[in-house]
Amino acid sequence: MSFVVALTGGIASGKSAVERRFEALGIRAYDADVAARAVVEPGSEALAEVARVFGTAVLDGEGRLDRAAMRQRVFEDPSARATLEGILHPRIRTWLRDAVAADRGPYCILSIPLLVENRAHYAWVDRVLVVDAPEAVRIERLTRRDGIDAVLAAKMVAAQASREERLAIADDVIVNDGDEAALDEAVAALDRRYRTLAGNRL
Repeated sequence: MSFVVALTGGIASGKSAVERRFEALGIRAYDADVAARAVVEPGSEALAEVARVFGTAVLDGEGRLDRAAMRQRVFEDPSARATLEGILHPRIRTWLRDAVAADRGPYCILSIPLLVENRAHYAWVDRVLVVDAPEAVRIERLTRRDGIDAVLAAKMVAAQASREERLAIADDVIVNDGDEAALDEAVAALDRRYRTLAGNRL
């Protein structure tokens, strides 16, 4: 199995921008959000179980998961959210573990937005990289990116693990509080470090 770097950060911290830069350097990134979509493809066990538990109202006309309907359902009912996570999360973890096991690069990135909340399930990763940005910067980015007001943006930020909780599990930190171009040098430096660490492990 490749040397594995788990990448995380709060909403609008710049995880995707960092992920893209690692990929530009030839490093594969396996994303929990991609895995979440993959495990509920039509015909999958997970989608069948979701439909059985929540009813066909959570499927669209083509038999796919209606994400908007599902989001509304779990947003209004914490127990429904826990049930859905119980169906999906083990399968997401298996998808990610299988992807990492098949990776043949010097190392790979595992992008997990909610790593703090699920750290025990990813004890097998080698490093944790946190993309960090001040709360005010993230709120401003969210309002611009999603066209929402600052009150809703602040609620979205507050709903996640705190900045302090993320930094507490970090082996490496990229501060992304300015222009995205500044990420190039930070990612290049970490790429060199990770290649060295992965080589030393062989």
